[in-house]
Amino acid sequence: MSAPLLQVEDLSVHFTVGRGRAKQTVRAVDGVDLTLGAGETLGLVGESGCGKTTTGLAILRLVEPTAGRVTFDGTDVRGLSTRDLRRWRRRAAMIFQDPYASLDPRLPVGESIGEALDIHDLHQGTQARRARIGELLERCGLHPRVAGRYPHEFSGGQRQRIGIARALACEPDFIVCDEPIAALDVSIQAQVMNLLGELQSDLGLAYLFIAHDLAAVQHICDRIAVMYLGRVVEEAERLELYRSAQHPYTRALLSAIPIPDPVRERKRERIRLVGDVPSPIDPPSGCRFRTRCPEVFDACERIDPALQAVAGPDHTAACLLHGEVGTEVAH
Repeated sequence: MSAPLLQVEDLSVHFTVGRGRAKQTVRAVDGVDLTLGAGETLGLVGESGCGKTTTGLAILRLVEPTAGRVTFDGTDVRGLSTRDLRRWRRRAAMIFQDPYASLDPRLPVGESIGEALDIHDLHQGTQARRARIGELLERCGLHPRVAGRYPHEFSGGQRQRIGIARALACEPDFIVCDEPIAALDVSIQAQVMNLLGELQSDLGLAYLFIAHDLAAVQHICDRIAVMYLGRVVEEAERLELYRSAQHPYTRALLSAIPIPDPVRERKRERIRLVGDVPSPIDPPSGCRFRTRCPEVFDACERIDPALQAVAGPDHTAACLLHGEVGTEVAH
């Protein structure tokens, strides 16, 4: 097998909040491992606050990791100097969740796209710059003449297309898609997903596709990693995960996906989780999911489970139901 395009090993991002004796540590991301191949889409799924977006930001060093290693095409991203980091960012981009907040309201949308061309010196003269901006807009389903308009003149779906055009400006190999359809109407979501699929097919892009529900990633992802409270708790090939989820949290997420057949919807068993997600400031001992897990047992309090192969080498889960593999915690 060829080397992966992106390798994330034991990535952690901790934030300090408060002062003096009230100072505490928020473990937003706490030991995440991910692998992504060229031209592949990896879905990163979990509830709000589980650390998905922070993981994406840390991979791009838009927030600095506390620990861990990020290797991109053989390059140690964490070890890059400011100058080398700017050069590397030609190969990596981000599509943000909120198309209303991610564009500067004071700039025509063409200028927002053109900024990347200017920073990386990717055009030769005004005419070439204008032509490239028009090409990017057209590729994302918008007419080049809209380049002179301002963000408030566009719908949410159109703004997200502009955000995608901006992400493509530097001809990246890898894009972090941070819930790119979450703020859009349902009727527009499929259009944006189809556009992302077409661009990937045409340009060979690799995506880290962040979403808060498994339904959103059902058709675009090759593999899916499920996060809970700062950690990946299950990872598998897409069809394998939907067919044979092994972690109780993944099964609960799958049971929340609506089924269009009303007869099947009434008959199927729903898994309802009790309680709230614990605070990342003070996560539970042992398994972090144990306070809400419908299948919890005694060992879950004293052993912090590690990811292990559960249904083949490419399907892993961090759950003691598949054997006591993990770290014993002191009481």
